[in-house]
Amino acid sequence: MKLDSIRAAEAKLLLNTYERSPLLFVRGEGVHLIDENGDRYLDLLSGIGVNALGYGHPAVVDTIAEQSKKLVHISNLFFHEGQAELALRLTEKSGMDRAFFCNSGTEAMEAALKLARAHAGKKRCEGKALGTKILALEHSFHGRTMGSVAATHKEKYREPFAPVMPGVEFVRFDDVTDLKAKFSNEVCAILLEAIQGEGGIRPVSQQFIQAARELTQSTGALLIVDEIQAGLARTGKWFAYQHYRIQPDVITIAKPLAGGLPLGAMLCREEAAQAIHPGMHGTTFGGGPLACAVAIAVIDAIEKEHLLDHINKVGSHFRQQLESLKQKHSAITAVRGLGLMLAIEIDSADLAKTALGEMTKRRILINRTSETVLRFLPPYVIQKQHVDEAIAALDETFTEHSPAYAGEHAHTQGGTKIG
Repeated sequence: MKLDSIRAAEAKLLLNTYERSPLLFVRGEGVHLIDENGDRYLDLLSGIGVNALGYGHPAVVDTIAEQSKKLVHISNLFFHEGQAELALRLTEKSGMDRAFFCNSGTEAMEAALKLARAHAGKKRCEGKALGTKILALEHSFHGRTMGSVAATHKEKYREPFAPVMPGVEFVRFDDVTDLKAKFSNEVCAILLEAIQGEGGIRPVSQQFIQAARELTQSTGALLIVDEIQAGLARTGKWFAYQHYRIQPDVITIAKPLAGGLPLGAMLCREEAAQAIHPGMHGTTFGGGPLACAVAIAVIDAIEKEHLLDHINKVGSHFRQQLESLKQKHSAITAVRGLGLMLAIEIDSADLAKTALGEMTKRRILINRTSETVLRFLPPYVIQKQHVDEAIAALDETFTEHSPAYAGEHAHTQGGTKIG
């Protein structure tokens, strides 16, 4: 098999960063991936929330073909047609004023962290007392570069690279009292995900995000909302923070922005943007002509195909089906999320791991995060019948691997149970 030769080559040649599933995909169609044997897999992960329009969508394919004949890259020393047009779309939908384009979510977060420190420095020069501390949340994940990993809570991401960037303190998740106790004029920014992704699809409360907004406004610190996984329509609104009726100072986006091509962005309000001038920050590849053209096409397709309404309808159906599954299987302890950013919590890490493998055997792709959480991030074009297919597979999986089922169906030999 071709997979075997590729696995052997990667084992010898690649840095050991991922434990890959033993699958070799060669193409995709809609919400399905197709492996080397021609087997079709229902993709409820979409490249970890990246392939918003699925596979082979004309908006992406046609734009890549057209734009690649014109310009792929020219550097940010010159103008091209895409950046201002894309920035206009994003600022209009977010209520922000300016955009900085980069290549990934972690780079967008680096830009946000640098902006927070620069903004605080500008305020100090104006005579305002503002320190350099950043408050982030427990269970957060903001990226893998040295700044963003410093604001990522799990020690396994930070410890191997210590000392990471200093000046980050973690607040207990959704704990308003702890947030208020740790906030002071020493804080230049509060950083949060409206819905934590890697942390287990955990939404913060209205009370918490409102408190964060009021605290930062009281001193001039920045409220930074990480929308890298939750943003750009996944939750049924353009941005997850819009469910909370607040306006942050800075947001970061990336994953679905360019439909599979690498592109990230930091969006900010004008007052914060004034802290950055030419030479302070930059990027070689960020916001290139090809990536910007595809991002514009993705946003236009979401609007033309009324995908926000579709995400809300299919997402509501998906959540209802997961809630019904929870009522049937006691191993499922919680259902969380909004739109097409959903998860179920399992009462056992071993069972969650088993369920992940069983779903793959049934040719349905999901993933596990925080050990006990099964996460669903399907393409926005998923249909209700695909949801029902996944629910049926989950139902079979939990039925067959529940302790009660295992006891009733244990193998017997000579009249004695084995196992």
